[in-house]
Amino acid sequence: MMQNIDDITYHIYLKDKPIYWNLDEEDFEEKWQMLHVMIDLITTDYEKEDLSYTKLQGKVGYGGPGRVVYTTPIDEDSY
Repeated sequence: MMQNIDDITYHIYLKDKPIYWNLDEEDFEEKWQMLHVMIDLITTDYEKEDLSYTKLQGKVGYGGPGRVVYTTPIDEDSY
């Protein structure tokens, strides 16, 4: 399947380790909210500040990386 240049995908990271990648906007929103709720509800060594994401613009053709449109800054709230 070929991606359109207008396609946007998201990667979600926990302490700089990828935990979800190539999510469409709907899946991203769902998983982003779920992760924030989980961190609030369970006892863990992780905090909301450990979550970050990268927003990538699609590309023409197949293979190769997308162009980074946005990345949550380390010192900014990630929600």
